[in-house]
Amino acid sequence: MKRKNTPARRALLAAIILGLVTLLATGCSGPGISEKVYTAPSVVAPVPGDYPDGLTEAAPAEVVDVEGGDDWRYREIDSTDEFDDSPETPFKDVATSPLSTFSADVDTASYSWFRKQVSNGIAPDGIRIEELVNYFDYDYPAPDPGSDQPFTVTTQVAQAPWAPEHQLALIGVQATKAVPTSEGNNIVLLADVSGSMASEDKLGLLIQAFAMLVEQLDGNDRVSIVTYAGSDQVIADGVPGNQHLELIGKLNSLYADGSTAGAAGITTAYELARKHFIEGGNNRVILATDGDFNVGQSSVEDLTDLIEQQRESGVYISVLGFGMGNLKDNMMESIADHGNGNYAYIDTLNEARKVLVDEFDATMFVVAQDLKLQVEFNPAVVKEYRLIGYNNRRLENEDFDDDTKDAGDVGAGHSVTALYELIPADGTQTKLKYQEQRVGDSTDFLTVKVRYKDPGDAESKLIEQPVTVSEYTETPGGEFAFATAVAELGLLVTDSQYAGQASIDAVIERADSSRGSDPYSLRAEFVDLARAYKQII
Repeated sequence: MKRKNTPARRALLAAIILGLVTLLATGCSGPGISEKVYTAPSVVAPVPGDYPDGLTEAAPAEVVDVEGGDDWRYREIDSTDEFDDSPETPFKDVATSPLSTFSADVDTASYSWFRKQVSNGIAPDGIRIEELVNYFDYDYPAPDPGSDQPFTVTTQVAQAPWAPEHQLALIGVQATKAVPTSEGNNIVLLADVSGSMASEDKLGLLIQAFAMLVEQLDGNDRVSIVTYAGSDQVIADGVPGNQHLELIGKLNSLYADGSTAGAAGITTAYELARKHFIEGGNNRVILATDGDFNVGQSSVEDLTDLIEQQRESGVYISVLGFGMGNLKDNMMESIADHGNGNYAYIDTLNEARKVLVDEFDATMFVVAQDLKLQVEFNPAVVKEYRLIGYNNRRLENEDFDDDTKDAGDVGAGHSVTALYELIPADGTQTKLKYQEQRVGDSTDFLTVKVRYKDPGDAESKLIEQPVTVSEYTETPGGEFAFATAVAELGLLVTDSQYAGQASIDAVIERADSSRGSDPYSLRAEFVDLARAYKQII
């Protein structure tokens, strides 16, 4: 039976802990991670927040039952996790900044990282709002079979739930679910086996994830396995994909030890991918790591330079992150972004199955390269606007027409959702001495422009779609409601200065009532996670 986390219970347990907590040991579990182990007797399992005095202030902690008895062990993690620190996008005045330009993002790492932290009773950090929103599929119409466009654009405008005087514009890009014709998969599995990976939620989970991927492949595919620690090692060299037992046996032989020469491993992985390159096929390196590179080229700048050089070969790279306490999220996101790939964080075996089995086509097969969006706002209708999230995906306006500027790639079946918060125009026009603002008769909110390349092409294509006043609704549909619930949670988690009247109760209520079709129960899980988050804030 689940016990309620009542104030009386917390006070009682805190008193027990304060009187009986004993520091048992201090140890080390790899570079950048230290552990302090505490025990306290209790007849009930502690809940998030019921930690020994000082633990939650000092660092993340997790609770582990000691041999199934009444003693509970508290493991404190001295976190060295690193994240991108791009500033939050502010509101901009349409009169002076009518254009907003950004790169598409299909990464989902922040959502499973959020789940990992909340499941351990930790107040989340390092969250990118767009990755929370884009973790979910939405019921956007897909392109018609035979269409020469690889995606559709869906838009809707409604009231902003956390700022009733504002509006929200949703832009949804849905890629075709048709998988491009392929001559086969040439996959290099690049595994970090350094000492920092020595735990079940790192190397143990990595092995299981790669094994699930291998089991889907057949004789037309080629698989290579490269490991790196103090140095790199080739474990499998172009083995046919249908040799499941051989490949999984090699994976099961991996163990963690040593430092992290990641750049050498990446170089070797690309060499193998070029060696077994399949013309007209899917050629991809899949890097699995906690991102802690500490030998050789190890800075974000050095590694992204290396990846940019390697991507010219036509080999893409995807990144899977593992573990906590030593996660270099900023490194892994940058590698994926610069390597024409995607980045996911694997916290459970179910997440590995989602990324590598259920979404295999979206992860592996690109249908639109360098996808950029540019939104032009109408000053007669919109006074100010703000793009929610995408803080490190912003582009200069001139980058939109520059086909040499790299941007996000979209896989088969992927969707990309963006939300703009709008402050409506008040009907007045700014009058300047040397410049006259000219506003036409249009009542459009904005125009969405999308630029993309067909895979392998150097020249981009452009589509435009206006968002008219007819797309404003007082009763937005379930997909709009759910997407805005996820975004609202993101505002709370990131402590956004623009959160307005956002509340966790509103998130839970709106998400729960708009779950709709939920075949994998991912939306139901989101509601449960929002409730769990409420208990730790």
